[in-house]
Amino acid sequence: MANKKIPRATAKRLPIYFRYLNVLKDANKQRVSSTELSEAVQVDSATIRRDFSYFGELGKRGYGYDVESLLKFFKGILHQDSLVSVALVGVGSLGSALLNFNFHQDTNLRISAAFDTKPEYANTVKSGIPIYPSEDMVKQLKEQQIDVVILTVPGIKAQHVADQLVEAGVKGILNFTPVRLSVPKNVQVQNIDLTNELQTLIYFIKNYTEDSIE
Repeated sequence: MANKKIPRATAKRLPIYFRYLNVLKDANKQRVSSTELSEAVQVDSATIRRDFSYFGELGKRGYGYDVESLLKFFKGILHQDSLVSVALVGVGSLGSALLNFNFHQDTNLRISAAFDTKPEYANTVKSGIPIYPSEDMVKQLKEQQIDVVILTVPGIKAQHVADQLVEAGVKGILNFTPVRLSVPKNVQVQNIDLTNELQTLIYFIKNYTEDSIE
C-alpha cells in the first residue's frame, strides 16, 4: 500500500494529518470525524475523505476514524518507525539555523552531517553535528548512506552541487536556493523559495479582502 501512486497534493497533506493525530493521541482522544479533522487542519472534509480513500477503508461511516489505528497507519506510510538521516549542504545563516533546529519536534528526521566550502568550518562540530569539507561530500554521503539532502548554498553553486549529490546517490533534495535544479527523474526535488512564498502572501494581503477569500 505504501508504494501506491497518490497525487502530490495529497502526499503534502499527509504529514499535516499525522501531526494532528499525535495531538489527539496526547489528548487521549480515541476517535475523530473528518469534520473535526477539517476544522483542525483547515482542509475541507471532502478532501480529507478523498485523501484517505487512496489507502482503502480507513474509517467507518457513522463512527469516524480510530485515532490509534489511523496514527499507526500513517506512521508506516510516512516511514516514521525508523530514523532517517539527512545531510545539509551550505552552513551559512539559513543552514546554521537549520542545524540548530534539527527537527527537534516529534519526528524521525535528523540532520546527521553537514558540508561547507569554508576552511574554518571543516572538521568542526556545530549544534552537535559534524561539518565536513565539501571535497569529502560525495564520499561521506555514500559511506553514511544518506539519501536526502537540504541544499542551502548560493544559487550560483546550486547546480554544480546538485550534480555532485546525484553522483553520491542522493534520492531527494530539499532546495532552498532560487535555482530550479536539473536532475535525473529518479531524484526528487522539493523547492522552498522563501522570497516567492512571502511575495505571494503579500499579494493576497494587498489584493483580497477577508470577505472575498473563500
